Amino acid sequence: MSATTFSDILYVSDGRVRRADIVVEGEYIAKIKDKEEIELATAATVHDGQNAGVGELLLPGIIDEHVHTREPGLTHKGDLTSETRAAAAGGVTTIMDMPNVVPQTTTLEALTERQALGAAHAFVNYSFYFGATNANAALLPQLDTTMVPAVKLFMGSSTGGMLVDHGEALHAVFEQSPLPIMTHCEDSAIIAKNMREAQARFGDDPAVCHHSEIRSREACVASTKLAVELALRHKRHLHVAHLSTADELEAIGNQARLDSLENSGKLAAPSHPRITAEVCLPHLLFCDEDYATLGTRIKCNPAVKTRADRDALRLAIADGRIATVGTDHAPHLLSEKEGGCKRAASGMPMVQFSLVAMLQLMEEGIVSLPQVVALMSHHPAQLFAIRDRGFIREGMKADLTLVRRQSWVLNRQDIISRCAWSPLEGRTFSWRVAETYCNGRLIYDHGTFADGNLHAQALRFERG
Repeated sequence: MSATTFSDILYVSDGRVRRADIVVEGEYIAKIKDKEEIELATAATVHDGQNAGVGELLLPGIIDEHVHTREPGLTHKGDLTSETRAAAAGGVTTIMDMPNVVPQTTTLEALTERQALGAAHAFVNYSFYFGATNANAALLPQLDTTMVPAVKLFMGSSTGGMLVDHGEALHAVFEQSPLPIMTHCEDSAIIAKNMREAQARFGDDPAVCHHSEIRSREACVASTKLAVELALRHKRHLHVAHLSTADELEAIGNQARLDSLENSGKLAAPSHPRITAEVCLPHLLFCDEDYATLGTRIKCNPAVKTRADRDALRLAIADGRIATVGTDHAPHLLSEKEGGCKRAASGMPMVQFSLVAMLQLMEEGIVSLPQVVALMSHHPAQLFAIRDRGFIREGMKADLTLVRRQSWVLNRQDIISRCAWSPLEGRTFSWRVAETYCNGRLIYDHGTFADGNLHAQALRFERG
């Protein structure tokens, strides 16, 4: 059995920063010998004042609950191998992959096939959402709740065959699902009307600066309110994906609060609200003003909105109204990003740089270090009841990320994703991922990847 020791390391877990010796044996954290608790000089940073010498931190491996690897069917953009290697390079040890591939993950057979692909090709831990349609609610009770994180419900989407827009079908999904329901909330009728009006004014393919007018806040709010109503009516756990507006925060209200530290000591999900929410990196980093410089590179669905919306979302990750931060990692070739609101593909690659981007928000005083860890590791593990992951504790799986203080500029040669571009190119970051451990094995070491993928495991979920 292989063993790794982190001597005199600062680690972050359960809302605290502690200095300790940590021993990893095989797949698990075997021993933590705490030496002292570190009082951060400020709520947001680890380097001001008395902590000026802090240069290395051990974090729980990041769990990205919102990833599109593109396999099967769209592998010219990326696949399980390329995108999970990008994840590892970014300190992400677990991904949860979306169902809008080809064929879509909307049948039990397609789900089984994707799980086999994960075993064969994923470089980090993996699981796959099951996609709801207007006609497959009867399959939901047949899902293995220990293997599937949630049901993904597109309540507003142009993705063929996965838009659930019939009232009876929506009720059936909420009635039948034994799992949390993760929703993409945009009202398709509002979007279609807005597109027709924009095309009448600006031509067939309106410039991308109009994207947030077409996929508008009204479309987001109307759909989110409907999702909340359905979840409360059917007493289901609703996790609203990629909030993009301040108004949706108001629609969800205090029901979305989650305290990660109210945990009995095991990773099974604690009692939590039925309504929780995610924000994705694009909506924390960009706003509609950035179209002027980044154009369609930041085109995504739902659209980035105003600076005020972005700032409201930033406040909500700090005060607990938003439970998780994901990426909506969605690689496209740059050639597919050409055009405007109609023609350019929506989505951007983010998984490799999500952690360093969040640590940059920490440097700016927007969130604290423990909050970054809670949003990206603790809360996803709790909300989806992931077994044995998400924390640095004795007996947990040794999914670990070592970050070092280092100023660096993101250049194209740093990018691992197959699409080979990032909207963050040219940005300066203050922290860099040095090492990534998955189930106790060092899989990424200062730019070098481990051989093979036998270390990667399918997620298991603990549900009563």
